[in-house]
Amino acid sequence: MQQIPILFENDEIFVINKPAGVSVQGGQGISHPLDEEFSKQVGFKIHLVHRLDKETSGLMVVAKNPKAASKWIDLIASKQVQKEYTAICFGEPVINGKKQKSGTISGAVIKKNGKNEREQAALTKFTVEEVKTVEIPVFSENPDDEASRLLPVSFSKIHLKLGTGRMHQIRIHLASVASPICGDDKHGNFKLNKLIKKHLKIKNLLLCSSRLTIPTGDGKTKTFEIDLPEYFCVKDCSCGEAVPKV
Repeated sequence: MQQIPILFENDEIFVINKPAGVSVQGGQGISHPLDEEFSKQVGFKIHLVHRLDKETSGLMVVAKNPKAASKWIDLIASKQVQKEYTAICFGEPVINGKKQKSGTISGAVIKKNGKNEREQAALTKFTVEEVKTVEIPVFSENPDDEASRLLPVSFSKIHLKLGTGRMHQIRIHLASVASPICGDDKHGNFKLNKLIKKHLKIKNLLLCSSRLTIPTGDGKTKTFEIDLPEYFCVKDCSCGEAVPKV
């Protein structure tokens, strides 16, 4: 497994850049989880203080010992750690029947615990930073046929801040406002995902934990920001257009 990039280190924590496709925690059927592999990389057991979905890339805090883990779990719970995300989505968020450039999504998400389910309140703030439309050729079932039509597909680059940290919260919330994340195979638009995978070669979930602000203990904060992964920008050879990083 590749080395996990370290952006910051002090006596208590590391700030790391988790690659997409890496599970944060081990379990049955999970190979090479981050908690095991990063522990091997640094030479001692690290402790998780928050999580990212397997297919989500980007900035994370991990602790060096149990005492530090307890402290940073509390800091995250009290919102002294600010996590910000970037997503590339289909379309633009629609709230109350209108497209919105910014706003707050407050629908509850469902947490499953075995056979039981319960609603959890969730809050996601969003800002649409840019929108781009790409015409994608749609072919008939016969591979020898010419493209039957060009389908205009709108993509939006959305900046997100979490008011709560529920499982799959961003993915569920964006899908609920008609702007599912590109490549989301659980909550997204499966037909469009298939189309962009074939014609734009997009195979990843286009969601990244791109900015992280942490307290430094002296009343100040430190902010980390990373570039979006290369797979966020893919050219379609047939039309010369690029999916955003718009």
